Amino acid sequence: KEIKEAIDRQLEALEFFPNYHDGFTVPQIRLADKIAEIAPGDLEVCFFLSSGSESNETALRLARQHHWANGKPHKYKVIARRGSYHGTTLGTASYTGFTSLRECFEPLLPGALFAPQVKCHDCELGCKPETCGLRCLKAVEDLIKWENPDTISAMIMDPLPGSNSGYPPPPAGYLQGIRELCSKYDIFLIFDEVQTGFGKTGKWFACENWGVTPDMMSISKAITSGYLPLGMMVTTKKIASVFNEKPGAEFRSGSTYGGHTVSCAAALANIEIIEKENLVERAAEIGQYLTKKFAELKARHRIVGEVHGMGTLWAIELTADPATNKKLDVDAGTFVRDWCWKHGMILRNNGNILVIAPALIITNEELDKVVEYLDQAIPAAIKHFAL
Repeated sequence: KEIKEAIDRQLEALEFFPNYHDGFTVPQIRLADKIAEIAPGDLEVCFFLSSGSESNETALRLARQHHWANGKPHKYKVIARRGSYHGTTLGTASYTGFTSLRECFEPLLPGALFAPQVKCHDCELGCKPETCGLRCLKAVEDLIKWENPDTISAMIMDPLPGSNSGYPPPPAGYLQGIRELCSKYDIFLIFDEVQTGFGKTGKWFACENWGVTPDMMSISKAITSGYLPLGMMVTTKKIASVFNEKPGAEFRSGSTYGGHTVSCAAALANIEIIEKENLVERAAEIGQYLTKKFAELKARHRIVGEVHGMGTLWAIELTADPATNKKLDVDAGTFVRDWCWKHGMILRNNGNILVIAPALIITNEELDKVVEYLDQAIPAAIKHFAL
C-alpha cells in the first residue's frame, strides 16, 4: 500500500524528467543518498539505469573507460566465472558462463575470460575443500598471469553465485583472495548483486556476509520490490572522480529512462518499509529457520542432495545418489516444479536444482507450508520416474 501511494504521489507531482545534462529529480537525489548510506564500504556514487543487465553493462563500460582515461587502453579483457549469468545485452552475454546462453549470439565481444565456478561439493577442478588450498583462487591468478594483467579491465562475479548455480557459498578466504588479486593487478572488482541485494541474504548486500567491498556494485530487482523497473551501478568517489577532471572526460554512457522518477519514488518507499519492519534481520531469521527445515527435508528424501542458501535464497539439488553427487538422468526438477505450481506454490527450477526464494515478509507458518509441498512433490517425482 505504501509503495502504491508513493507512486501515485509522484505521478501527481512529476511523472518523469530525464537524468542527463545535469538534470536530476528529488526522488533520484534522495535515493542516491539512501543507497550511499546502506551500501558497503565507500560505495556512494550512483549511476541510474532501468535493469540489472544495464547495471552490469554500465559497470563494465565504466571500467573500460576508466582505464582508457588513465592511459591504459589495452586493459579491455573481463574475467567472469563459468556457470555465471550477468544479463541480456551483448556485453553481459559475452561474460555469461553458460554455453547455451552464448552460442546463438556468437561471435560475442572479444576478451571474455572464464575462471572456474566455485562449487565445493561439485568442484570442476576435482578438489576437496579440506585439502585443496583454494585451488580455485590460484586458478584465477594463473589466468591473470597467462593473459597478462596489463590487458585485463575487470572481474565480474556474484559474491553468492545465483540460482543457476544453486547458491553455493564461496569457501573461506576466496572472496578476500579475489579482492586482493584485483587490487594487486589493477583490475576492477565488480559484484553483481542484482539478485542478492536488499536483504535477501540477511544483510543489505550479500558481499557484507564476507566483509568484502567491490570497486563497483550492480543492483536492481528487489530495489523496488518489483513494483517498477529500476537498476543502478554504484561505485566510489575515487573511481568516479576520473570522469570529472576536465571537459570531455565525462562517463560516456546514459539511458533516457534510467532512474525513472516514479521508480525512484517506489524504491524509496520500499527501502523505508524494509528498514521500518526490520526485514533484513527477518531474512537472517528465515535463513536460520530454513537451514533446520531443509536439513530435516533432506533426511526424509533419498534424492535430495546438496542444499545451499542463506537468508531467503535457497537451492535444493535432486540427485541419484547424494553420497556421491551422482546426477539424475531424468528431469525430476521440472516435475516437482509443475506439481507445486498445480497445487498453488510458485517454484522455479534449473534442471534438477529447485530454487526457493520467498519474500522477506513470509511467515514461519508459510515456510512450513513450503516444506509440506516439497514433502509431497518429491515422493511424487520418485514414484513417477520409478527412482
